[in-house]
Amino acid sequence: MNYPYQLRTFEAYQDAYNKSINDPEAFWAEVAEQFTWKKKWDKVLDWNFKEPKIEWFKGGQLNITENCLDRHLATKANEPAIIWESNDPNEHHRVLTYKELHFKVQQFANVLLNNGVQKGDRVCIYMGMIPELAIATLACARIGAIHSVIFGGFSAQAIADRLDDAGAEFIVTCDGAFRGAKDIPLKSVIDDALVGNKTIKRVIVCTRTRTPVSMLKGRDVWWEDEIKKVETMGNPKVESATMDAEDILFILYTSGSTGKPKGVVHTTAGYMVWTNYTFVNAFQYQPGQVHFCTADIGWITGHSYIIYGPLSAGATTLMFEGVPTWPDAGRFWEVVEKFKVDILYTAPTAIRSLMGFGLDPIKGKDLSSLKVLGSVGEPINEEAWHWYNEHIGQNRCPIVDTWWQTETGGVMISNLAGVTPSKPSYATLPLPGIQPCLVDENGTEIEGNGVNGNLCIKFPWPGMIRTTYKDHERCRQTYFSTYENLYFTGDGCLRDEDGMYRITGRVDDVLNVSGHRIGTAEVENAINMHAGVIESAVVGFPHDIKGQGIFAYVIYDGTHGDANLSKQDIIQTVSRIIGPIAKPDQILFVPGLPKTRSGKIMRRILRKIAEGDTSNLGDTSTLLDPSLVQQIVELAK
Repeated sequence: MNYPYQLRTFEAYQDAYNKSINDPEAFWAEVAEQFTWKKKWDKVLDWNFKEPKIEWFKGGQLNITENCLDRHLATKANEPAIIWESNDPNEHHRVLTYKELHFKVQQFANVLLNNGVQKGDRVCIYMGMIPELAIATLACARIGAIHSVIFGGFSAQAIADRLDDAGAEFIVTCDGAFRGAKDIPLKSVIDDALVGNKTIKRVIVCTRTRTPVSMLKGRDVWWEDEIKKVETMGNPKVESATMDAEDILFILYTSGSTGKPKGVVHTTAGYMVWTNYTFVNAFQYQPGQVHFCTADIGWITGHSYIIYGPLSAGATTLMFEGVPTWPDAGRFWEVVEKFKVDILYTAPTAIRSLMGFGLDPIKGKDLSSLKVLGSVGEPINEEAWHWYNEHIGQNRCPIVDTWWQTETGGVMISNLAGVTPSKPSYATLPLPGIQPCLVDENGTEIEGNGVNGNLCIKFPWPGMIRTTYKDHERCRQTYFSTYENLYFTGDGCLRDEDGMYRITGRVDDVLNVSGHRIGTAEVENAINMHAGVIESAVVGFPHDIKGQGIFAYVIYDGTHGDANLSKQDIIQTVSRIIGPIAKPDQILFVPGLPKTRSGKIMRRILRKIAEGDTSNLGDTSTLLDPSLVQQIVELAK
């Protein structure tokens, strides 16, 4: 498969970029022509950022699984689509060719249909990183059901909130999952999440860990039993459902600056075109290469760069069940050597963690197959960039430092591997179609180079968020109301003298912990549910491994004995309500929180104290009780 829209030189990038700005409709129509459509679109783009309304390829009809599977069968039927490596290095890996994956997706599509799933129904998927997770995701898309994948580290309460918001009626899960040395009891977490639930009709359970589980008659069925039923029916073919370009493909929940998670909605055609285009260009993918994205499919990175981007491009995508440090810190490098990986796409958190083990885990590993390295989730710091470049890429692999978000669907600002310039800790230049601008607090655009501001996007791109599920006003408020006629990313940004972009971090109340966004309000809500907590405030602080750690200031009633034990209790509460990913790294019991007279918590001051920078805390005269700040500073020492 060739990619006529792959940009192989800097001049080609400049030409494509200019065309995408001067005539975006013609530009994207040309790219979209390369895909399989059941009916061509009537209009390439209809939009305004006021409502907001964004519609790409309006009137077009298609199915994303035809583009990820069926269209490759003539030329790639026996080529690997998914390579799966187990958590256990001694368990045999699995390879699914395009033909086998196509068959298994149809098989599970039949299972969904037999269990009453219809086009437009919401199916929650809560599984470990096994091929069946990708199969279930694609099977939903095959029949036009809306998938909502939930990361396997979320708690029962977090799942219950998401099920409720999505109005989900079906769940696909596993008995359990392996993650490093841990067995995670997924089905038991689902059972807890379903206490009091009135909408779920069916739970389909795939066997992985052979953990004993409770199966309720009439509600819970085994994946394997349901597959047998399909086999006795003769494995009927499942024609792909006809989807309108703007029909919902999936809902993915992400943290916001208010406590309630928001369901980001991505639609079929634009998301497909964007993930494919960015995959082929950012990584400079060549047919036959093995692409190893180390993310979990429960996050947007896994959706876009394990499933939809690579498969729509006819690529070989590698899924890894385990963690980079188990059974030892050489695991990634073993996987690279074993499967002759060409492209490795991982998070700065993972790189920093592996740096801590020194160079011994890399010794003796053959990394010569690597051609491109990538980083995702947060800006990669210079030290990690140089270590990655020198010891993993052996100074011969370009590193693509990709900036994007759940809401953007795919990579927005990044160098294209070996084609456009790279610069350590810089995302560098926008992809074709992306029109970034920096604005000040008042929304006035900051022109020129060598400037700082809040990062906004002026014009729609195919992969962008369409709405937040069942709450369009929240989408408008969050992304389109801060600055008129602009999509606000929530990130601060620097544009250097050469016009290169560097993301400087969140400017709203959202933390970026190990590349995952967590709302401060969500963590505070969870802390406040602990019986002894009166009030809390959460801020981020620099963390050597995670990038940002979570620092919680807690007003505690002090009646529950041992302070350290009380802190452990609070951590346990957060784990139960959100999941271990949101556990505070530090908890400081304080007599009060610095608030303005209108009751707003001054996070700026708390952030500085958490960072250990108390030399200049700024003006505290507007606070209700300025003396409180000094008390907190003393306690933090």
